Formats: sequence, C-alpha cells, structure tokens
Amino acid sequence: MQRIHLGEFEELILLLVAILHEDAYGVAVMEALEEQAGRSVNISAVHAALRRLESKGFVNSYWSESTAERGGRRKRIFNITQAGRVALEQSRDIYLKLWQQIPGFSPRLSIL
Repeated sequence: MQRIHLGEFEELILLLVAILHEDAYGVAVMEALEEQAGRSVNISAVHAALRRLESKGFVNSYWSESTAERGGRRKRIFNITQAGRVALEQSRDIYLKLWQQIPGFSPRLSIL
C-alpha cells in the first residue's frame, strides 16, 4: 500500500471535515478548528487546504441550496472520501507505532 502524506494542517482539516460531516463548509471548519484545536486561522488558509485535499482526492464537494439566512448565497459543502479515510487511518497508525516505541510510555486511547 502506498503511503499517503498529509501535512499537519491538512490532517486537522480532514479530521474536521469527517467530524462535521454534512455541515463541513469553510467557515464551519474554521470555527471548529478554533474550538477543537485552539488554532485561529483565516478563512483563506482553510479554503486553500480544502482545495488541496480535494485535488488529492481526499474530499469532494458540492454546492448547497441558497438560503435566506445567507442572503441567498450557497455553501460549498465538503465530504471525506474513502481515500481520505484511508489517509487518516494511515496517519493514525504511523503515529501510534511511533508513540509505542517511546521507552516507558503507553499512549492512552480512551475516548471521552
């Protein structure tokens, strides 16, 4: 299996797209990044990462219907693809493998 390389920022954005599911659009991803990871970034950085992930085949997108609350504008909704899920799984596995090699360290895998 070919190793898929994700930058740290791309990995965070991809994780958030997976978490947000049908609500993953630029502003929502940016707000979730701030809330979940404590990272404040501008919207153009998020959009650039989403475009890179889409060009790599890790996400796909579609336009939502326009809504009155957005002044008639549509949202570009992003969804994780199977290739994106594989990329996240490979990244997780590499990190766990490395953490497990630290002498005297046992990674906690508890889910809150």
